[in-house]
Amino acid sequence: MLRAMTYPLPVRTLLEKIAPARLGRDFRHLLASSWTSNVGDGIALAAGPLLVASLTDSAALVALAALLPRLPWLVFGLWAGAMADRWDRRRLVMWSNALRAVVVAVLVAAITTGWVDITVVLVALLLMGVAEVFADSAAQTLLPMLVARRDLGLGNARLQAGFLTANQLAGPPIGAALFAVGSAWPFAVQLVCGVLAVVQISRLQLPPVERDELPTHVRRDIADGLRWLWRNPPVRTLALVIFTFNLTWAAPWAVLVLYSTDHLGMGPVGYGLLTTAAGVGGLVATVLYGRLERRYSLALLMKVSLTLEVLFHLGLALTTTGWVAMALMFVFGLYGFVWGTVSKTVRQRAVPTELQGRVGSVYMVGVFGGIVVGNALGGLLAELWGVTAPFWFAFAGAGLTLALVWRQLDHIAHAEAD
Repeated sequence: MLRAMTYPLPVRTLLEKIAPARLGRDFRHLLASSWTSNVGDGIALAAGPLLVASLTDSAALVALAALLPRLPWLVFGLWAGAMADRWDRRRLVMWSNALRAVVVAVLVAAITTGWVDITVVLVALLLMGVAEVFADSAAQTLLPMLVARRDLGLGNARLQAGFLTANQLAGPPIGAALFAVGSAWPFAVQLVCGVLAVVQISRLQLPPVERDELPTHVRRDIADGLRWLWRNPPVRTLALVIFTFNLTWAAPWAVLVLYSTDHLGMGPVGYGLLTTAAGVGGLVATVLYGRLERRYSLALLMKVSLTLEVLFHLGLALTTTGWVAMALMFVFGLYGFVWGTVSKTVRQRAVPTELQGRVGSVYMVGVFGGIVVGNALGGLLAELWGVTAPFWFAFAGAGLTLALVWRQLDHIAHAEAD
């Protein structure tokens, strides 16, 4: 049990700033589990491609390795959301992450014994992707069960901060360094992080969720969730916005490495600096978010974030200077963090507890579906009209979408659960 009196004053002060006591002990367990898991995932984010590249020279297999972890969302996403609303959500997160840990353990054993090959790695990536779908579908329903509605924004900001710092900034360089020591080491550390995350989740105490007494078919549950979403205009519009903006964002992102090396002439190091600039911007936003939410309405934060997204694509389409692109990426990290936190908070406030899994899974399918389609479009546009074409497409597509939903953003931001 976490007791404030067991920690020295500086530690208590830091803990209070990161996870205020009013959010509860269970939120701290959830946050610790999320941050720990993100450290392991961030390590694997760098180590996985390095392992694949060490086993094959095939560009097709390298691309397949990048696709396989995302593919299960399109296949199992809706079903996993229904399971999150049917079963004990805490146990679903625990068992899914435990199964993922087993797959990682097998991969570590294969590497250590020399039995690893590209087929083993690809199968492991696919299985870990499937487990992640079920774990994340259930995990995203936990926060609304643990904190008050007024604290959802702060809670989401803290969870997002862990993803940004551990998964995007700290994890990858640690993973690369561990891989240089030995190819099994990063995955062994990922395994330890996964086990610790499961232990933290096991300590949660969740309130009961009202469920139908009569058993129903999974397809009916999925249909009920889709029907509720479609009949709720704010939540429906938000889902369409998220799909569209992920599609337009993914198109230029697919060719960002070519844009930075060929168009801007920044080289491989410059490409790394672009992504780092976005991460630093997001890190700054984690400090500012609480102040922004207290001072400005969620509707205004959404409008500003989406407007900056449109201008961001225009700026990258026009610039030929590396430092300008880095500044734009820093701003992208800022508003991207704010948008991600606000949009998730708005959805969690609007969706009833018993439907959080199903509706949340629709959003995740939209996110990954938009990324897959956007990546494909980005490559095609760049091949036909040059490396800046995806950025012009993103500017036009995001701008048109924003114009269509501008007036509705006020209703979306203030939607509440029935």
